[in-house]
Amino acid sequence: MRWLARRLPVAILAASASLAVPAVADDAPPAGGGSVRHEAGRAVYNFRCYFCHGYSGDAQTLAATYLEPPPRNFAALPENGIAREAMLAAVRDGLPGTAMKGFAGILSEDEIAQVVDFVGVEFMRRKAANTRYHTAANGWRDHQRNSIAFPFARGEIALDTPWEALTEEQRRGKRLFLAACVTCHDHARTDDPGVTWEGRPVSYPRNSHEPGVPSRAPTRDEATASASPYLLHDVIPVVADLSEQEKAGEALFQGNCAFCHAADGTGKNWIGSFMEPHPRDLTDAGFMAGMTRGRLSATIRDGLPNTSMPAWRHVLDREQIDAIVAYVNKAFHPLAD
Repeated sequence: MRWLARRLPVAILAASASLAVPAVADDAPPAGGGSVRHEAGRAVYNFRCYFCHGYSGDAQTLAATYLEPPPRNFAALPENGIAREAMLAAVRDGLPGTAMKGFAGILSEDEIAQVVDFVGVEFMRRKAANTRYHTAANGWRDHQRNSIAFPFARGEIALDTPWEALTEEQRRGKRLFLAACVTCHDHARTDDPGVTWEGRPVSYPRNSHEPGVPSRAPTRDEATASASPYLLHDVIPVVADLSEQEKAGEALFQGNCAFCHAADGTGKNWIGSFMEPHPRDLTDAGFMAGMTRGRLSATIRDGLPNTSMPAWRHVLDREQIDAIVAYVNKAFHPLAD
């Protein structure tokens, strides 16, 4: 198995170790301790910053392993490790030569101040854990039940360890890791990562991870038992009495559109959940009430500006687009003529 190289030139939201100035200066607001303002800063951080800096501000994330210089580890800094004004400037304007982009125009000045003060209080002053990711609120019910996969996520066992060298429990753990955890944890640790090759979304298409087992969509029972809260949306709905056109549309939708809109049309799969703006929920009665066959055909054909919805007119012909529209009408929500 080949793994992506660990040092790719990625331009994503991260602060950098090149921020050399000393976190919360004497002029910083007092600790919020759960105040409305503190929690507002937490919300901004958990949405915009955790990907590189980690939920606990320690930069122990998959993304951080791809960045040079690495993101700033706030948890390792003393209470007054970076001047507040320097932090405000870094968030507002970014840091040249690093992956830290500027958020001016994305965050308001007040939001920038909220997140800077949150980081100073939560990580540099309190050394708090912030928000654990694998919680019931995030969709990870009883995460401990997946403990057989933890040694691979933590790097205690190399993911490229030969199957025959693993115990039966470790083999089950590796299968679980590859089926549900690898999307975010990547290879965690490998003894031989191999050469760099083209990137691909590891959560889609739906791949088996053992020789001789064909690729297929998960069953509902498999999705319900999975560690991933997103897998249920990769279950292809069973729709009775599909016409030949609708069957053709089903194959086209599941082979192309489900990447973003999910197999069940909700857009709540792993890819769709992290896109901004989110893909349309084709089962949403509020949105679909105004959707006509002609409008949906035009959207598929021409795409939607300022979104991730591409134009398919050079990929799908009119007959194929009509088939997808017919399938959406039958499987997800009736369309007006």
